[in-house]
Amino acid sequence: MKPVYFDSAATTQLRPEIIEKMTQVMQQCYGNASSTHSFGRSAKAMIEQARKTVAKYLNVSASEIVFTSGGTEADNLALLSAVRDLGVKKIITSRIEHHAVLYTVQQLEKEYGISVDYVDLDNAGHVDYNHLETLLQSSQKTLVSLMHVNNEVGNILDIAKVSKLCKANNAMFHSDTVQSVGHYKLDLQELAIDFMAVSGHKFHGPKGVGFAFIRKNSGLKPLIFGGEQERGYRAGTEAVHNIVGLEEALKLSYENLEEERAYITDLKKYFIEKLVLNFSGVSFNGSCADFDKSTYTVLNVCLPIAPEKGPILLFQLDLKGIACSKGSACQSGSAQGSHVLSQILSDEDMQKPSIRFSFSKYNTKEEIDYVIEVLKEFI
Repeated sequence: MKPVYFDSAATTQLRPEIIEKMTQVMQQCYGNASSTHSFGRSAKAMIEQARKTVAKYLNVSASEIVFTSGGTEADNLALLSAVRDLGVKKIITSRIEHHAVLYTVQQLEKEYGISVDYVDLDNAGHVDYNHLETLLQSSQKTLVSLMHVNNEVGNILDIAKVSKLCKANNAMFHSDTVQSVGHYKLDLQELAIDFMAVSGHKFHGPKGVGFAFIRKNSGLKPLIFGGEQERGYRAGTEAVHNIVGLEEALKLSYENLEEERAYITDLKKYFIEKLVLNFSGVSFNGSCADFDKSTYTVLNVCLPIAPEKGPILLFQLDLKGIACSKGSACQSGSAQGSHVLSQILSDEDMQKPSIRFSFSKYNTKEEIDYVIEVLKEFI
């Protein structure tokens, strides 16, 4: 039995080039980047080069990139400081955001008494832009927090439209772009985004590293104190090997973007065709079967299975060596169903098992054929 990995929205496989690069850094560049001797200066130079590389791909200044432990920390940094330090009194978000945003917003509501508005969604889980514009008609200092690509169903936000609406209404805009950076090109000179969160392990980089984009002169203050690293935004000795790994991963992702996107798109189309052909009554959650409205890396499938068989489906797939998920990996172990699907599916469809398959350049059509055979046997 060959393991089949269809859970790249949870985390991706490291590219061999990145393992090689990180190993080299750990062996040869082990100085503390805050030290003034040659070992420290060498480490510092690598971090600053990585910052420039990241900034180049987003078309921003290097000083606007702050390395973090990942997307969750970057989300917390932007949201907490916006309320604590920038005087934000109102946050507009949606009920299908990642919990790194939802739980943080709920905590800010409790601690600081801010008002929170949830923008309406259509039946597929897309933001109602007219309702968003209505919510933005406020005299309170407002921050909008909406993710670019939904991590469970793959819906794509019209990030340019939202940024224009925010700018027109003097609101700040934060976006969790964990599922999109490395997969889509974003020009932050063209987009009026104030804060962004990114995680390296979503585009074949290492875990434990990401970055926040913080628009210059925003006034944001640190979340973690204790040192002057990251221009005072984020204290703590930098993990040089992780930062260099993220740099290399982002570089390779964008250098190979068109070729890999075409390959993965073809895989997703093939999977949809096979599912429709073999399973009467199969449906696709959100807009994940619409290639104009969803990302090419995610397919969330509602399967025509008897309710009593649903709870053991993931277990059966795992026994056959197939890795996928019922939602965000951050929710695994939770007794509750997907908070995303609960907003867009009927009560009847919520009783059926929904599985998220997510793809990368390392997947093949042969693996899809194997998954189809396993599902046929089980169903």
